Amino acid sequence: MVLITLIGKKQAAPGSRFIYLGPLSDCKECRLKGVCLNLEQGTLYEVTGLRPVGHDCPVHEEGVQVVEVEKRPQMLTVPVKVALEGSTITYEEPKCDDLGCANRRNCHPVGMRQGCKITITSLEGDVECPQGLRLVFAKVA
Repeated sequence: MVLITLIGKKQAAPGSRFIYLGPLSDCKECRLKGVCLNLEQGTLYEVTGLRPVGHDCPVHEEGVQVVEVEKRPQMLTVPVKVALEGSTITYEEPKCDDLGCANRRNCHPVGMRQGCKITITSLEGDVECPQGLRLVFAKVA
């Protein structure tokens, strides 16, 4: 489903992807916040089209651009015991402090909040975990 939102003009290019992290304090009084802040926090989006409209913005140096975006599946790790395609689970970060692990980005994805609901769209294989945790790669929506 295509959504209309505003992003910084420097980021506004078809095919660019971003994770919506939520509103900034500077956005509280903005008259356009209803269009800017209409995305789901922690979700990956891809710009699929540009609209010929821009606006000034106190946060973005060159202003914002009206764009069309779509949700994209995000890859992360989930415990084997809850890994079932099509299931909706409550996200829990693995308990791991290995900052140099090759899987760190998938085990602790940017924008994903502890306790949020995610739906597993597909399973992509086992994770070789140096800590011995039993995890699998999953695409989630």
